[in-house]
Amino acid sequence: MEYLFLGFLTSISLILAIGAQNIFVIEQGLKKQHIFLVCLICSISDFILIFLGIFLFHYFIQYFNSTIELIFNILLILFLLHFIYSKIKNYNSSVIFNSEKKNISKISILFKTIGFTYLNPHVYSDTVFFLGNFSKNFLNNEKILFGIGASIASFLFFFSLGYLSKFLSQYAENQKVWKVINIFIITFMSVLIFYILLEII
Repeated sequence: MEYLFLGFLTSISLILAIGAQNIFVIEQGLKKQHIFLVCLICSISDFILIFLGIFLFHYFIQYFNSTIELIFNILLILFLLHFIYSKIKNYNSSVIFNSEKKNISKISILFKTIGFTYLNPHVYSDTVFFLGNFSKNFLNNEKILFGIGASIASFLFFFSLGYLSKFLSQYAENQKVWKVINIFIITFMSVLIFYILLEII
């Protein structure tokens, strides 16, 4: 059980760091847009990457070189630029919360969630490489318990984040409040792009 608890604590300490994916989950919660689907994709993705890292760390470390990381960073920048552009373009549009969920298709949310998850190189450094490296000397049964603990932390975090945001959405059902939220999102994503550019340079 100690490895289950260790996996939980290690994972939650990594995932608590604010990032583009977390901001996206919060936004979908505030808008009440397919929250369960978003949280489920994020959680299952972490589950897959965590166990890939734990059991295949030695294999991946040979191939995840600086060139591949650079490609992921460039793709993430392009993805974030498109996201910021759409935010700025629709900045003055009215947000109708009662119909928001109906207007956004599941396919659109699916691809956005996948983009924020798999185009982010930090999701690989946290799950595949950090957790994989951390647990590389564990026995197989210890690795399984460690992975389960880490995955439980991920599921609890994303679903808590999404549904807590949904609960707080009652305070965001105001056009002025939502514009402030959008300014924060645009600013945060812009700073994130700048940070990624610094890493590339």
